[in-house]
Amino acid sequence: MQITLLDGSIGQEIVKRSGDRPTPLWSTSVMMDQPDVVGAVHGDYFAAGATVASTNTYAVHRDRLVRAGLEDQFEDLLSIAMAQAEAARDAHGAGRIAAVLGPLGASYRPDLQIPLDEAQRLFSELVHLMEPKADLFLIETVSSLDHARGALKGCAATDKPVWLAVTVMDDDGTRLRSGEALRDLASLIDEFQPEAVLINCSRPEVIAEGLEIVRTFGKPFGAFANGFTGITEGFLQDAPTVDALEQRRDLGPVEYAKFAMGWVAQGATIVGGCCEIGPDHIAELARQLRAAGHELI
Repeated sequence: MQITLLDGSIGQEIVKRSGDRPTPLWSTSVMMDQPDVVGAVHGDYFAAGATVASTNTYAVHRDRLVRAGLEDQFEDLLSIAMAQAEAARDAHGAGRIAAVLGPLGASYRPDLQIPLDEAQRLFSELVHLMEPKADLFLIETVSSLDHARGALKGCAATDKPVWLAVTVMDDDGTRLRSGEALRDLASLIDEFQPEAVLINCSRPEVIAEGLEIVRTFGKPFGAFANGFTGITEGFLQDAPTVDALEQRRDLGPVEYAKFAMGWVAQGATIVGGCCEIGPDHIAELARQLRAAGHELI
């Protein structure tokens, strides 16, 4: 079977390598001061076996930059992120670039309720600016039906493939972080026809039950889980930093690959890692996929 192997943690890995304390701007801060760190992370994932580079654009949003007085750097930051992914891909000699569209406002915060027209406008601008160098668009960490609708509407004008990745409850893989039923995405999938549907930035233990629902949508599907102990109340505050989240100590490369191989056994054709899942995890997953006879594309 052909498997698309995504990379792992981008923003979190960049912050760790920078040696700086995390800020509310997360890896965007590092990219402003040490752009080559971004390219080095992409390069390490390609070397580990990943076939897709996810751009460091998750947190590059006008609303987040306005809060920091940096809105004038918006387009430059997008350009740097795309260029770093492109350079790493070219150096590797193969692979695709997934232009990442992270949540507006903050992660895991469906309560922020961004108006639909505003969400569509902001996502559409991102798509327009990143489209020339993108092979596909990856909408990440979607926590509610409204979030999904706004992002998908913002991608409506592109001819590039659009992949939708949603995040589910820590203790229930059948519900989005908003509490809404994962199965209720079906009407949005029918309306907007994304090329793939994924579950991301969720505990690996709950993803299998979520995939049993996602597989009924009739699209290629998959998952990339995080390595956090859980999403804390401290992280659900205004302008948090990742200091509020704790990395698991029981989810090494072999343990993570076991989960991911289980998703492949369910029919997933797109797998990778999210926060705290690094190059060593992806390398082990690539090894196991190839040993099982899968072709990485």
